Amino acid sequence: MSELNDILKSTGLRVTETRQVILERFREKTTAISQSDMESELGEDIDRVTVYRTLKTFVEKGIIHKILDDKGGVKYALCKEQCHHGHHHHDHLHFKCSVCQETTCLEKHLIPGISLPEGYRKEEVNILIQGVCPNCN
Repeated sequence: MSELNDILKSTGLRVTETRQVILERFREKTTAISQSDMESELGEDIDRVTVYRTLKTFVEKGIIHKILDDKGGVKYALCKEQCHHGHHHHDHLHFKCSVCQETTCLEKHLIPGISLPEGYRKEEVNILIQGVCPNCN
């Protein structure tokens, strides 16, 4: 738990039991998780508004990052790199399995540089590859 506390403290967040529990869930996962899946896992221990606010805060503080789903939803995964408040640098690919529906960060596979026309400013790039994962293949 001390490592979780260190993560929270290093981002300027107060250590609470709720934040520890949610952060621990992300540490246990090898795949991304949606807010509704997180709520289901936690049961009635933590209400949905608190889960929503905690996820939003974790994204803002660079603890987790958002992954856009092919159905318009959002999943979240733990930031492996050191992200900073308001600035995520996740230039890696994401893979969603069409069989098990799990979404995985492919951190060693980077999004190639994209040159935008003059006047455009990149804020975020999301690439979701869909196919069959090794477990389902």
